Amino acid sequence: MRIDVVGRNVPVTDAIRQYAEGKAGKLTKYFENAVQSISLTVSKVNAAHHGDFDVELIIDVEHHDDFISHAKAADVYAAIDIVVEKGERQLRDYKELKSKKH
Repeated sequence: MRIDVVGRNVPVTDAIRQYAEGKAGKLTKYFENAVQSISLTVSKVNAAHHGDFDVELIIDVEHHDDFISHAKAADVYAAIDIVVEKGERQLRDYKELKSKKH
């Protein structure tokens, strides 16, 4: 499984990359082999000033459309936490729905 961390108008430091990969890596517990890739895109809303960070999370799961979530926060780490929580909720809801059908 591949985890990509991309920055737009924001340099992705090693600390940000490791933090994002660590948080996103936990999302595979819902679908061990079905998660093909996870992509986190970190961007700054207003790059010239102290603006908010916008983080987009895309989770590619086999036999399903991509799960996409967004989050904005003043701190990049807080934005990553929020977006991963949203992605986790999407995966959990989908897994519960799938288990109820069977």
